[in-house]
Amino acid sequence: MTADRPARRGLVGPSIAAACAFALLVGLGTWQVKRLAWKEALIATVSARISAPPAALPPAAAWAKLDAESHEYQRVAFTGRFLNDREALVFTTGSSLRSDDTGPGYWVFTPARFPGGIVMVNRGFVPESRKDPATRAQGEIAGPVEIVGVLRWPERPGMFTPGAQPAKNLWFSRDSTAIAAAKGVGPVAPFYVEQEAPPAPGGLPQVGSLKPAFPNNHLGYAITWYGLAAGLVGVFGFWFAGRWRAGRDARI
Repeated sequence: MTADRPARRGLVGPSIAAACAFALLVGLGTWQVKRLAWKEALIATVSARISAPPAALPPAAAWAKLDAESHEYQRVAFTGRFLNDREALVFTTGSSLRSDDTGPGYWVFTPARFPGGIVMVNRGFVPESRKDPATRAQGEIAGPVEIVGVLRWPERPGMFTPGAQPAKNLWFSRDSTAIAAAKGVGPVAPFYVEQEAPPAPGGLPQVGSLKPAFPNNHLGYAITWYGLAAGLVGVFGFWFAGRWRAGRDARI
């Protein structure tokens, strides 16, 4: 009996550690399952909104009541006039809505004046070699334009996002309100419009149909975490049984 007690005490620490690791792995797997449900709901919502017929651009009186959760990705149509001398470049390596953006390159953000105010418009993609407006002068439309697109909310810079360089007309996040402030344009809408149509004369900036292509690997991640949890149970169970038998044999 005296030899049995130390053997059993030697199993307590590893058992607690294995139980904690198992709980962590199962928790991570469950979190990924929840993320999967969230991502599928997001894709369904975005797909429904960007496939709906365009509505009128919300008037300035309604801007304060709008929010991203309820209104982002809704299609809109309006007539505006681009303020081409205030355009800004936002560096990009691709888009989850535009499959034809083959970065690196830039999104061209330009204010558009319409009867209800001013809204920033992401006019589309230009490659690095065409960032100078002089190389795409045909696309600098002077007259009124019938713009179709979707509502987007400003993208705030993250912890690792490079700082904006207004002196070089260069930004690294789609923070439309910050761009408008730096350009001396305002007040502007709290959202911007991701332009879908019409195509610019000469083809640049490049626009196109929007289609959600959000990465959705959560099911694979969940299977991985649950698989590791199951593997842990098998390995620990084999080890535990071996130690238990060794302790029992020592008592004989």
